Amino acid sequence: MTQQDRSVSSPGDGETHTTTTVERGPFCLARCTCGWHGPARRARSLARADAAGHTRT
Repeated sequence: MTQQDRSVSSPGDGETHTTTTVERGPFCLARCTCGWHGPARRARSLARADAAGHTRT
């Protein structure tokens, strides 16, 4: 089953980014509506941290 976490933030470029975490087998990765994606992680918390770091920049 795929689980998605959503987070909305406004980074410095003035564009609203919506991030989600997506599970692929044993891995979880962060994605954004702008096309960015983070590395595949085994821990959901690390994927969420990647997404949070993206929305802060």
